Amino acid sequence: MNYLSAKEVAEKWNISRRRVQVLCEEGRIEGAFKLSDVWVIPKDAEKPVDRRIRKKADE
Repeated sequence: MNYLSAKEVAEKWNISRRRVQVLCEEGRIEGAFKLSDVWVIPKDAEKPVDRRIRKKADE
């Protein structure tokens, strides 16, 4: 299995590197693990739904 860094995933998902790190820390990216001080993320990992954005009541 191929892995990517948090920086590479951030570019792929168009979000910040810090946001990717937070998602990893929260356990929201399946298969991600920390190797020394670097987050290693499976290449085929899916971007989790952003819980910070609320849906409208009528949707």
